[in-house]
Amino acid sequence: MLGFWFFVAINQDFAMNPAQAPAQQFQDSLLRVPTITERMGVSRSYWWKGVKEGRFPAGIKLSTRVTVWRASEIDSLIANFGK
Repeated sequence: MLGFWFFVAINQDFAMNPAQAPAQQFQDSLLRVPTITERMGVSRSYWWKGVKEGRFPAGIKLSTRVTVWRASEIDSLIANFGK
């Protein structure tokens, strides 16, 4: 139970002054396939084929039917796409 109260106390301090929050607290957003394919302008099957062949980054499995990718990885991929 001590861990819970420590976590609450830490988060309350950062809520009061977010400028002093450590960088680890701000996490990268996670994207699913429909968002990625829309951003990149590719089909769902093209995306999965690229993941399988290693052209696109491997996702993070959240469950058997849910895979996500870090937004920073996708942004980097888009920036370098076609170069």
